[in-house]
Formats: sequence, C-alpha cells, structure tokens
Amino acid sequence: MSELIVAHVDAGVGRLELNRPRVINSLNREMIHACISVLRTWQGDADVRAVELTGAGDRGFCAGADVREMAALVSADEDWLQFLGSEYELDALVAHYPKPVTAHMRGITMGGGLGFTAAASRRIVDFSSQLAMPETKIGLFPDAGVMFQLSRAGAVGTHIALTSAPFGGGDALVIGLADESSEGPLPAPLIDASGDWIDECYATDDPVEIARTLEAHPHPDARIAARELRARSPFSVHVALRALRSAATLDYDGVLAQDLRLAQRMVPVDFVEGVRALLIDKDNTPEWRHARIEDVPETLVDEVFAQ
Repeated sequence: MSELIVAHVDAGVGRLELNRPRVINSLNREMIHACISVLRTWQGDADVRAVELTGAGDRGFCAGADVREMAALVSADEDWLQFLGSEYELDALVAHYPKPVTAHMRGITMGGGLGFTAAASRRIVDFSSQLAMPETKIGLFPDAGVMFQLSRAGAVGTHIALTSAPFGGGDALVIGLADESSEGPLPAPLIDASGDWIDECYATDDPVEIARTLEAHPHPDARIAARELRARSPFSVHVALRALRSAATLDYDGVLAQDLRLAQRMVPVDFVEGVRALLIDKDNTPEWRHARIEDVPETLVDEVFAQ
C-alpha cells in the first residue's frame, strides 16, 4: 500500500484519505493507482457497505492532479497520456461505484481533485470549500469529467470554465457540483451575479465576442473577468468553450472520453509553458503560443475536435 493514501474499513465504511498534505494532496501517478486499487478491492468486499473520501492536512481535500509531474513527462516525451488515462479511470470508477461514495470537499478542492469528487453519490461542502477548475491558467481545459456539470450550469458554468474563476460551496450546490452543506446555508455570489452581468456576457459561442463583451460591460466585475480571461492561454480558452458546448450533449462517460481525446491533441501546445510560469518559476508571465484570443486560428481548434 502506498504511503500517499491511508485506507481502512471502520464499521462497514471504507475510509480513503489522500495523504500528501504538503502539496494539498495533489494526485500523482502513485496515488491514483493506489486509489484505484483500494476502491476496486472494496468494490468486491461484502463487508464494505459505503466509502468516504477525505484529504489529510488542514488546507483542503485535493489541489488537483500533480501537473508538475505530468509536465515533466511531456517534456521528456514519456507517456503522459497514460497519466490522464489513469486519472479519468479513477473518476469513472467513483461515478459508477456500486456502493455509496461520500466526498468531503473541505478547503481547496480543485482541478483533478474536483473531478475525483464530482461524480460521487454524496458531495459535502462547508464554509471552507474553495473550488475551481484552473486549467486555462496552465494551457489545458477543465477536464476530469467536470465539464459534464459545468456545461449544464448555464452562463456561470461558462464563466468558471473559461476564466478559472474560484467559487465556494454555495455556488457548487446550485450548479450541481455538491449535494449538501455541513454548516447550514452558504452564499452563492456567482449565482447572485448571474443576472447582473454573467448571463449577458457569456451568451455567445465565440470566445472573442465574450472577451469584448466583458471588457465593454459597465459592471466592474465583468471587466475584472475580462482581464482574467485575457491572461489565460488563448488556445485553451477556445478549446474550453467548444468542449463545454459539446459536453452539454454528452453523458458523463462521453465527457471523459472527449477529455482524453482533446488533451492528447492540445497538451503539446501550451501546457508545459503554463505549468512553468504558474507553478515552477512562478513568474506568472507565460509565453503562450498565441498572444491574444483573437489570434487563435479556428482551423487549429477544428483540428483538436476532428474525429
């Protein structure tokens, strides 16, 4: 058993704790494979009636997949796609688990960490919950199946997917990424803002038009969102929006299959540079392949989505 997870059965409940608190339990390959192994073992164990997912430490459940490890695989031209394939296998395992799975989304629950919990049968948030899909910051798109929920969350889901906007437990409850609060009613500021500017600004399927509408909107939060959007990988913004619209027509397994197919084609473009700028050198000055959202050729996006 890997030391990066803690797993035991207590009174019929299989308790699986992610155990990399120094990096907010980021999922590396060893952890992913260990989680799959434990969950498959419990799947066939009649003494295990339910499963609970938690994260060690006081900072949160899981900050996401270990993208530093994945970026190193990409740079070394090793099998980085297998990393994502295993991550999505874990997400699908939770989604189709034959026993109830409760996920405690305490503190930071982002990226692949949110994907790990999104398909659980019971997802619990509280005032500490800090959720996000920050992939457009690093040259990727919201993956791990979360587009299934975001594509059904209206303009708020589009805002979250394109800008990497963080949100709390209250918004998660409304948009279908959580089921209950352990601490009573929670605020939902993005939902509250939807009628003020979000619904209007994200009504189109054109990322250039979205950016310009945000920039021209009188609400100050819209103009902040415009600056955030402009700071993201322009290529990722284009792919994320089209992937989001496509996900609205797919079931959960179809979204995961789309995630793997798109990632295979787009990761080589901006991902390594995005991880370098945000997480390794931390200079926050990525040199994206395309300077502006307006500069991304539609034909390049078409190639990513070609069957």
